[in-house]
Amino acid sequence: MRFSPQGLATAIGSFPHREPEAACELILKHIPEIPIWPQLPNADFREQMEIQYSEGMPCVVVDEEKERIYFETGGDPTGELEKFYENVVEENLDYFRISPEYSRGLYHMEEKLSSMDLSSVQFLKCHVTGPLTFGLSKTDENKRSIYYNEIFRDVVVKGIALKARWLLQKFHPLGCRQICFVDEPIFSAFGSSTYVSLQRSDVVDCLGEVVEAIHKEGALAGAHCCGNTEWTILIDAGVDIMSFDAFGYGETIGYYADRIKDFLGNGGVLACGMVPTSEMIREQTPDSLVQKLDAFVKNLVSKGIDENLIVQQCLLTPSCGTGSLTVALAEEIFQKLSDVSRLIRK
Repeated sequence: MRFSPQGLATAIGSFPHREPEAACELILKHIPEIPIWPQLPNADFREQMEIQYSEGMPCVVVDEEKERIYFETGGDPTGELEKFYENVVEENLDYFRISPEYSRGLYHMEEKLSSMDLSSVQFLKCHVTGPLTFGLSKTDENKRSIYYNEIFRDVVVKGIALKARWLLQKFHPLGCRQICFVDEPIFSAFGSSTYVSLQRSDVVDCLGEVVEAIHKEGALAGAHCCGNTEWTILIDAGVDIMSFDAFGYGETIGYYADRIKDFLGNGGVLACGMVPTSEMIREQTPDSLVQKLDAFVKNLVSKGIDENLIVQQCLLTPSCGTGSLTVALAEEIFQKLSDVSRLIRK
């Protein structure tokens, strides 16, 4: 599926609203061509980016008092693992559903879209937390990252892959083409002393398995990292869209110019997070953000990448999610995102 967004805009997953209606209205007003369903971590702790995707995984303990989850691996997990893998093998996607208690925004947006004329919608965008971010941030009962337990690492990867498929099938009746982003903020720490034991091949394989699941549903797969990382990992994992903080780390894409040139030439898309998701947005105007985007493009052109190709394969987003911000700041971010997209396309 060829995708040439030419400056269309979409969003990363989280929003600061407590009620789904306000978040959905903001989305449909400012990014109507590629709307998403909103993740609302301030509405309920179950909508935090890892917890939201934990339903159905074996041995997960929900600690409501501390508003967290962990994996209890100390007993005999055989029964729960057998049940999990039985549903994996049978591809029983309903087993991997995200319930309304874990995502009010998802169901509210589905209801709104079902009652709308969708002729102007070019794509619907879903999102899942990446297996590396989930596996390294969630722990067992001994506070050891569950990623380092090979059995449960596979559980996390397959659980998220099938949740992505469930999401895409849920919205399939609307008849729109779809995108699914795999959100991997922890990629920015790859290669650091904290995660020195991580093997690049394992990282590529984990992300690649989720990407393959998204492709199985006929959707485009994106991966998002809001810091600097080794960007070729995303390409090697087979993503169609590379999503990054272009405002803060845009120059780092140019370090891999030859691979980026091939990526774009083969139909890949750069999702440029040129609108900062911080107080810095107050210092920016749509025109200043367009100028910064132009400087990003010129940097890649200086490294031998065709300017028309970059512009053709450019998607615009905020630099990250807005879930930790105020509602007022999120509204300003999306207003300016919409303005920048309009200026670019004009």
